[in-house]
Amino acid sequence: MVTENESALTRLRARRPAIDHLIRAFDAFTERYGNHFAASITYFSVLSLFPLTLIGVAVLGFVLTGQPETLEELRKSIVNAAPTSIRETLNDLVDTAINERGKVGIIGLLTAAYTGLGWMSNLRDALTAQWGQKFVSPPFFKGMLMDLLALLGLGAAMAVSFGLSAIGSGLADTLLDAVGLGGYGWAKVVLFIVATVLSIGANWLVFLWVIARLPRKPVSVKSAVRGALAAAIGFEVLKLVGALYLNTVLGGPLGAIIGPIVGLLVFANLVSRFLLLVTAWTATAKENIIKEPPAAPPPAVIRPVVEEARTPRLREAIGLVGVGALLGLAWRRRK
Repeated sequence: MVTENESALTRLRARRPAIDHLIRAFDAFTERYGNHFAASITYFSVLSLFPLTLIGVAVLGFVLTGQPETLEELRKSIVNAAPTSIRETLNDLVDTAINERGKVGIIGLLTAAYTGLGWMSNLRDALTAQWGQKFVSPPFFKGMLMDLLALLGLGAAMAVSFGLSAIGSGLADTLLDAVGLGGYGWAKVVLFIVATVLSIGANWLVFLWVIARLPRKPVSVKSAVRGALAAAIGFEVLKLVGALYLNTVLGGPLGAIIGPIVGLLVFANLVSRFLLLVTAWTATAKENIIKEPPAAPPPAVIRPVVEEARTPRLREAIGLVGVGALLGLAWRRRK
């Protein structure tokens, strides 16, 4: 029996194709374990922070070795941001990391390769599931090579995207001062708009590639155009919200320590869920829905029935003979 609420929702979905599409996408996202995949992607995203930090420390150690004054200022800024109780320990850790920068860099690269490949593998599996594709495990070494190439390409694309966002926000004043337009408010607004448009364009290309080419069985680029545009705009909004969130939670000493970690967790999970939901929305568009052939009928079962003829009884036999004799006499008289 259809309830009143269900019938109202059915009528609404029939009148509004966009709402019907969103409901289909959310149902597909839930049925294809979107939340579980997002949690897995978030885990590897946070896990990758440690080796990336090691690589960053090693690079800074090599770069700043010949600049002791700059190195000392960096050390002080790191140590002073921590609580008093752990400053001495943190100072020793910074010294060790700088002195052992070669070993730190190698360990960071190896660990980053492991966590990065795990992150990319989970991302590709999640996108494959949201497209409703049947998962087929690739050969081990071939799968690792493809994941590594995809990781490098995605990393370069994301660096371009974040770089354009930085131009529109943090570096805007520096760039305007360099060209002599630092005192003009309209120039800053124009630069922000241009950088935002360029960033959305870069995000669109990134997400177009992610949605259409990262699944284990790539789909047509044409089918992912609208979804990639929605993901690009939404990602830009998430970056702005994430920046506001970090500026809010980093106000105190405790926020300076746990704020970035919590912020990274929240941001990674939101981006993961959003990306998978957009992929499900793209996959459930009418032009992308693959109509399944009707199920084959069950096999026919042939059961031959054999009936055994019964031998007539004596009375029946005499009666049949008598009927035959009467018919014979009648035929003779007619002749």
